Amino acid sequence: MAETTEPPYRWRWAILGVMLAAEIMDMLDATIVNVAGPSLETSLGVTPLGLQWVIGGYALALGAGLILGGRLGDRYGRRPMFLLGLTVFTAASLACSLAPSPETLIAFRLVQGAAGALLLPQGLGLLRENLSGAELATAFGVFGPALGLGGILGPVIGGGLIEADLFGLGWRSVFLVNLPIGIAALIVAWRILPKRSGDRRVTIDPVGGALIILSSGLLVLALTFGPELDWPVWAWVCVVVGALGFVVFGWQQHSLLRRGGVPLVTATMFTRRAYTFGLVGIALFFSSLTGTQLVLTLFLQQGNGFTAGEAGLGNLPLAIGSAIGGALSGAWLAEKIGRSVLQLGAVTQLAGTALLWFELQQPGDFSIWGIAPGIVLFGMGGGAIIAALFSTILAAVKDDEIGSASGVLTAVQAIASAVGVAIFASVFFDAAGSGSPSEAFQHTFIVPAITLTIFVAVSFAFPRTTREDAHGLADAGPVR
Repeated sequence: MAETTEPPYRWRWAILGVMLAAEIMDMLDATIVNVAGPSLETSLGVTPLGLQWVIGGYALALGAGLILGGRLGDRYGRRPMFLLGLTVFTAASLACSLAPSPETLIAFRLVQGAAGALLLPQGLGLLRENLSGAELATAFGVFGPALGLGGILGPVIGGGLIEADLFGLGWRSVFLVNLPIGIAALIVAWRILPKRSGDRRVTIDPVGGALIILSSGLLVLALTFGPELDWPVWAWVCVVVGALGFVVFGWQQHSLLRRGGVPLVTATMFTRRAYTFGLVGIALFFSSLTGTQLVLTLFLQQGNGFTAGEAGLGNLPLAIGSAIGGALSGAWLAEKIGRSVLQLGAVTQLAGTALLWFELQQPGDFSIWGIAPGIVLFGMGGGAIIAALFSTILAAVKDDEIGSASGVLTAVQAIASAVGVAIFASVFFDAAGSGSPSEAFQHTFIVPAITLTIFVAVSFAFPRTTREDAHGLADAGPVR
């Protein structure tokens, strides 16, 4: 009997546009507030600790809920979960812009993060379900760089909006920028997302869900607020308890599977090297990228007295470099040289770090143009990595694993970013106490040097080509 092949979904490329809008909203919100500190202090009287909650509260709620969010998409369908998450996220953005006090702003930021945790895993799942083969590789050639670019452009856009002070809105415009993007994405998504029902046979493990939310939340909480408060005892307790929580979660999931239950995380996806080592690569890469971007902003604002707008423009070379690297990688490099593009990207970032170190050694008054070449080079390497890394990881996932795989991937990315911020900020402020801002910035370069070197070593465990382990059809055997 001849097999019938379902024709490709006609709106599949429009889905990519909607996913990009949602992901960019998330990445903007994760970083756009970083330059709003002085404006928030003046307008709402936000304390330094309150500012940490405004910035970190979003990451806390997001990181805690991503794995559960992916599983909800499996059960109830990705379309309804995506639309719900996007609606709440957009409404919470409006509420943030209208917040009358620091406490209400923090509360709405937590709601934003929770909505993002429901929204983001569905986007990756929808792409994986509706695109395949060369189309999927092409999509992630666009998706990866746009994801990185969205985060890098956050301070640029945020600084520009605050500096412009349109209609006297000040920091409130930072949140209002989400409204036109969110509303347009919601209208298009309602029209074009496929109406596929979820699988009601998929159960939501409440114990596993509670464990992963608690463990992720404690870890992100400690990593977000520990450096700001000089690592009090409670922060270390949260790190230890959070780490132990992940161990207990793994044991509980294995025990549930042995009893014939349905675990929150599908274990089979970890049998494929492209996915498992890809998660390690995501953790190393995003901790380095996010941490470097934060320290660059700190160096410009606190070390050299840049305004929010000037600090935002200082991040522009990083965004330009990321766009160039992503375009080159997504267009032909990843397809031509396979996993070598990951190694090339990491080496390029290391070269950019070395160039930055020498640029900061130059005598005379500091100018952003003096370090722009090093920043551009670092960004080019990052853009090249993102374009290939996401394609390699999700191409290795089977259809029945996509919810768990997307949730775990985005959770690892969020937690790794929090780890990067914590480590880089601690190293920078420790060095700034005994040296100049330039010396403190240089001192942080040891962190990306270590993480990127490990990344290069890990990359040799990936498939030689981005499609070699495509669609989870390869077994768990050795990489050829």
